[in-house]
Amino acid sequence: MTVDSAERATVDSATPPGAAPDSHAAYVALEREVALLLRRSRAIQGRLAGQLHQDLDGAAYGLLVLLDDAGPLRASDVVAKLGLDKSTVSRQVASLVDLGLVDRAADPDDGRAQVLSTSPEGHRRLSRLRDARRARWEADLSDWETTDVATLASLLGRLNRLGEAREAEVSAG
Repeated sequence: MTVDSAERATVDSATPPGAAPDSHAAYVALEREVALLLRRSRAIQGRLAGQLHQDLDGAAYGLLVLLDDAGPLRASDVVAKLGLDKSTVSRQVASLVDLGLVDRAADPDDGRAQVLSTSPEGHRRLSRLRDARRARWEADLSDWETTDVATLASLLGRLNRLGEAREAEVSAG
């Protein structure tokens, strides 16, 4: 048993069945599980980036996914959505453009600005990879009720919107 699983067992066993969990213990468990999820996510993101393109940096993978899901976007929108600084986004965008995974075009509303979008090749590669990931999720969670998967997705969405709002506050302040 690892330290994490021992701590988790202690927190989980501290709440009798049917009883409301202790508020402090619930937040301790949440922090631990989110931290673990983020550590694993960074490692997976690096592997996925390498599968997408051998020269793609793991950090740029998230930017490419955002553009594929929400694009086209201005670089300033990417900064706001991902909570990154301008220089980081600029570096990642340059890399994605150099690899042929992202296209830049003049913003029709402001010729001084550029709009970023996933290139057809970037979209094709990313779609293939995401389809395989989705199939993996379906296999890994095949014994879960569909409502549990939908609830998890909904709760993670709420958590992400909270994070976006927090980043917007920090950027504005």
